[in-house]
Amino acid sequence: MKIVLRIGGSIIGSPPNPLILKSYAEQILRLKEEGHVLVIVVGGGPLSRQYIETAEVLGLKDEDKDDLAILVSRLNARLLAKMLKGIAPDVIPSSIGQLTRLLRVSSITVMGGLKPGMTTDSVAAMIAKAIKADLLIKATDQEGVYTRDPKIYPEAKKLDYISFDELSDISKAKHKPGMHSVLDAKAVRILRESGIKAIILNGFKPEGIRLAIKGERIGTVISNEKVQKNNEY
Repeated sequence: MKIVLRIGGSIIGSPPNPLILKSYAEQILRLKEEGHVLVIVVGGGPLSRQYIETAEVLGLKDEDKDDLAILVSRLNARLLAKMLKGIAPDVIPSSIGQLTRLLRVSSITVMGGLKPGMTTDSVAAMIAKAIKADLLIKATDQEGVYTRDPKIYPEAKKLDYISFDELSDISKAKHKPGMHSVLDAKAVRILRESGIKAIILNGFKPEGIRLAIKGERIGTVISNEKVQKNNEY
């Protein structure tokens, strides 16, 4: 399978968590051995937001804030790539064209953000479309998609399944530097139009990635398919 794995920067941590990085490297290696092609897109997370907050105090423009966040995401990506030496090129692509060229010589490539005004969610969705991926997995700090923000509403219910149309109704926030969402509106639109299934799962449990690829029930599945009842495939 061709898989785009989006790892949230909140999972990597600030400072970066070596145990999490090691676990992801192990999972990626196993997936490569099983014949999968992977593009890993890493976010900037808490460290990028710290830079954004400082830039705000300094009076910098949103484009400058985004630029700083992109640099942090690429640093996180390079750190993970170093863990995959011999598996992934020691190059962090700065364009989708460069990425596709690297995939011709390596089945594993790691990257961060691309340009201001675009989240790493959108980058991951654009890549999924460009390489005709079979699946996009986002490893985040929640178990999946909830009816409401579970950090604010303890009674919020996790959804096993949701359509892109339903998700787009709750993902309308406009881009701003450091924004944090389950899957931003642009990414939802790209995936919906491309017909590429996505799975949102708990990134603190890297072993869940292989379970999701095997088709086991984990996290929240997002696709264009309609369901009659919530939480039923």
